[in-house]
Amino acid sequence: MDDATLTISSKNYSSWALRGWLMTKFSGLPFSEKVISPDDPAMRAELLLLSSSFLVPCLSHNGIKVWDTLAIGEYLNEIEPAALLLPADRAKRSLCRSISGEMHSGFGPMRSALPMNLKGDFPNFKVWTRAQGDIDRITGIWRECLHLYGGPFLLGERSMADAMYAPVVTRFLTYHVKLDDICSAYCETIMALPEMIEWIGAAKQEPENVEELEVEF
Repeated sequence: MDDATLTISSKNYSSWALRGWLMTKFSGLPFSEKVISPDDPAMRAELLLLSSSFLVPCLSHNGIKVWDTLAIGEYLNEIEPAALLLPADRAKRSLCRSISGEMHSGFGPMRSALPMNLKGDFPNFKVWTRAQGDIDRITGIWRECLHLYGGPFLLGERSMADAMYAPVVTRFLTYHVKLDDICSAYCETIMALPEMIEWIGAAKQEPENVEELEVEF
């Protein structure tokens, strides 16, 4: 019998925790959660983008430990291939890896300027030029994928790529980023996922606030 534990940090603030959790949920692998408080110094460093290495989320499964969201996604695809976290079609699979990798390593200005905050709501938020450049690239990826594969998910069927971009969806809603109809519809698709509803409900029950991640005006 599988014995899997996913270690995560704040559900309200941690985009990486959400990505790893969604991938594990999408895979169908039964798992338990271990939550580390944002007060932990290492966790706070990761949430504030002060750490060069992200060790959470971390999946422990049958004596194997896997950290880093892309590594978790690849591992889950190996052990639960029927879940199709990575598409069976080679072209789709290559695109999935490429856009997931771009999300994984890029978009620093947007991450810094629009930190994930599921309990936040900032309707008059000013998006500056560098962050807007990231937003334009992300929405360009979405439009291209949705046009190419017809939606409702980026590659037609739900995949690792949707888990990677789900926290961006929440950011766009938190900060009221203006989107076209295609991207707005994709955001609605992601937010309607039962897994997202479950995560957001839990996030809003968290008592902790990380003051540095609360936007100031």
